[in-house]
Amino acid sequence: ELFVQYLASYSYKHGRGKEKNALTYSDLSHTAEECETFQFLADILPKKILASKYLKMLEKEKRDGDMGEDDEEDGEEEDEDRTVGEDLGS
Repeated sequence: ELFVQYLASYSYKHGRGKEKNALTYSDLSHTAEECETFQFLADILPKKILASKYLKMLEKEKRDGDMGEDDEEDGEEEDEDRTVGEDLGS
């Protein structure tokens, strides 16, 4: 209870809450991102983004992930070729 009270008062004082006379989600997420004390809450209180931006991010990660996996597989095959060649040379 005291922790939540401290988080709320800190977010209010350091956010835009004073201007609007209200504590908003963006104040809480900004506090979690910027204040070292509350860094562990950054995953729980992420900044709001539009659904369209989130979907674009997911598509990009999927494309980058697919290309990264192909590169890793090629690298593993090269390592296996070197090992076989070294065994034959001995």
